[in-house]
Amino acid sequence: MADWQELTRLTRGDEFVVERVRIAESGIAVEGDFELPAIAQLSAEDQVFIMAFVRAHGSIKEMERVFGISYPTVKNRLNRISDRLPLVEIEDAADSVEIIDQLGRGEITSDEAIRRLNK
Repeated sequence: MADWQELTRLTRGDEFVVERVRIAESGIAVEGDFELPAIAQLSAEDQVFIMAFVRAHGSIKEMERVFGISYPTVKNRLNRISDRLPLVEIEDAADSVEIIDQLGRGEITSDEAIRRLNK
């Protein structure tokens, strides 16, 4: 986490591109343009807030206690952070899995699966 905090401080919140990734254990490196996950693009303070929220199992009461802030302050901060994160379409992923399962069971043709997946 300290590395991300330092990176956030250095970039002052400006967008940046990662061009090289190295796996420390194996030394294997990959080069190219890599976009950071949306959560990694948040400020260090917002990342800590999100981690605390997950550790609190989404309990706003626990967040009030941990951070010493009011319910509206927790909600406002979560809303502000969520506005910076892309919406993940969980239903679309579940639909795709079901379509692939139907194809695997022979219930639909490959053409039908492709048509449904492209919707």
